[in-house]
Amino acid sequence: MRPIQMVDLQKQYQHIKEEVNTALADIMENAAFIGGKRVEEFALQLAKYHGAQYAIPCANGTDALQISMMALGLQPGDEVITPSFTYVATTEVIALLRLKPVFVDVDPKTFCIDPEEIKKAISPKTKAIVPVHLYGHAAPMEQILSIAEEHHLFVIEDNAQAIGCDYTFSDGRKVKTGNMGTVGCTSFFPSKNLGCYGDGGAIICNESSLAETLKMVANHGQKTRYYHEIVGCNSRLDAMQAAILNIKLPLLDHYIDSRRKAADYYDNAFKGNRKITVPFRADYSRHVFHQYTLVLEDVDRNALVDYLAAQKIPSMIYYPVPAHRQQMFASFGGADYNLPVTDWLTSRVISLPMHTELEKDQQDFIIDHVLNFVNKHS
Repeated sequence: MRPIQMVDLQKQYQHIKEEVNTALADIMENAAFIGGKRVEEFALQLAKYHGAQYAIPCANGTDALQISMMALGLQPGDEVITPSFTYVATTEVIALLRLKPVFVDVDPKTFCIDPEEIKKAISPKTKAIVPVHLYGHAAPMEQILSIAEEHHLFVIEDNAQAIGCDYTFSDGRKVKTGNMGTVGCTSFFPSKNLGCYGDGGAIICNESSLAETLKMVANHGQKTRYYHEIVGCNSRLDAMQAAILNIKLPLLDHYIDSRRKAADYYDNAFKGNRKITVPFRADYSRHVFHQYTLVLEDVDRNALVDYLAAQKIPSMIYYPVPAHRQQMFASFGGADYNLPVTDWLTSRVISLPMHTELEKDQQDFIIDHVLNFVNKHS
């Protein structure tokens, strides 16, 4: 059996090795490292994949969020509603821009932001909502968009973990996550469903003047070289990463199908065990399984992690400390929040290996040891 990885990028690379090596060699020969046709081509193809008008590549997913908030004109003191149960990048950029993060709880089934909690958190200072499509499952966007429209709020989708996910509206329309809000932000970190071989990110939008502003912010605030109209930053997707993404984007739906099959295999093995809750799938979301995350009950999670590690089975806790309990947010009154679902989840979730190259014998090995531990410690 091949050694088990949380994400097996080496094996995935073997399937596209010739194309990748050829593309990178061409870039080296031409010394066209920044910008150029490969980045332009990727931007066009990414927008087309999402059914959107514009895709603005940038250096990483965190920058995508920051650039979006800058381009939308959010000002220090403005409040931004976001879940606490997420990777810190979502909330970090809010504080970085001297905005105020307002943390709300999540749905215990989907792990995504709870619309009812959003309603409670809105104040006269609220300017935006940042829903996170966590683990590959879409947030309840129809309700969120309705709330945002009623209160004239921006919606900044954090789509770093759910690129390729289809959201179905109540009227039957299907739209890709990242293409429903004011903007959609994604990451191409290597372990993502669509990952490059370094850092990368992008912003999706459908409004021409906003797209122009986003591009300016990402490029030192300039539209014409050396003429800087607004304060911006330096955030570029390099040509090598764009070349890799151009090769992998046509394979994204195939990668998603592989992940979904692996998730179904896990589900069938774990369903019925009273101590294990498998990932929930709402009717409106086509889960793309960036992570396969279980919720444990009456199980010593840390002991399970150690036991699996001893069997050379990796696992991860996404996330052991929610944002509102991080020291970095102490000045925003993080400790004063009461988010019972978030706290409940952080003490119970565990993510198992999930990637496009996961093999049946590897999954059987993982499943057998998880069940062995859980059943033995009943």
